[in-house]
Amino acid sequence: MALGLRSITGEPVIDRENGEELMRVQPGVDIALANLPRESPGTLYITTKQVIWVSDVDKSKGYAVDFLSISLHAVSRDPEAYSVPCLYTQIETEADEDLNSDNSDSEESTQVHDLSIVREMRLIPSDPTQLDSLFQVFCECAELNPDQNNEEQEEEHHDWIFSADQMEDAGAASNQ
Repeated sequence: MALGLRSITGEPVIDRENGEELMRVQPGVDIALANLPRESPGTLYITTKQVIWVSDVDKSKGYAVDFLSISLHAVSRDPEAYSVPCLYTQIETEADEDLNSDNSDSEESTQVHDLSIVREMRLIPSDPTQLDSLFQVFCECAELNPDQNNEEQEEEHHDWIFSADQMEDAGAASNQ
C-alpha cells in the first residue's frame, strides 16, 4: 500500500476527505516484519483506516497496512514468543506478491512497502507501558473497519435461525 503524499516533515498525509482521521502518534517504536531484522527507531501513526510506521533515521522509508488487512492484534509480553514486549499483529497475505516489491509513486522519492504480503508484524514501543493504550486504539480502529465478508456471512447465517413461533407455524402447516 502506498502512503501517498507526505508532508515536508516526512509525516504521512491523512486522507481527511474520505473520513480518515489520525487517532494516535507514537514516537520511539521499532518494527519487526515476519522474520526480517528489527528496524528502529520510528514513529507509529494510527489512523481510522490504517497503521503507518515511518523510520526516524530515513524519512523516505515507511510501511503501511489497512486495518481491513489486519486479522489479529494482541499485546505480547511472553519472552518465549518474542524477546521484548510488543503489539503483535497478523496480516492477511497475498501469496503471489514479493516482499521486496517497491510500491513507490513515480512522483515520490519515498519507498513504501506493502505490508499485506507480510504475515506478522510486531510493533515495539521504547516504553512498554504504552502497549495497553496502543492496543486500545487498535481495537477502536478495528471496530471502525468491519470485514465486509464477515458481515455478509453473518447475514446469511441468520437466515437459518428461526423463532419458536416460526417453528410452530411450520409444524402446524405440515400436519394439515
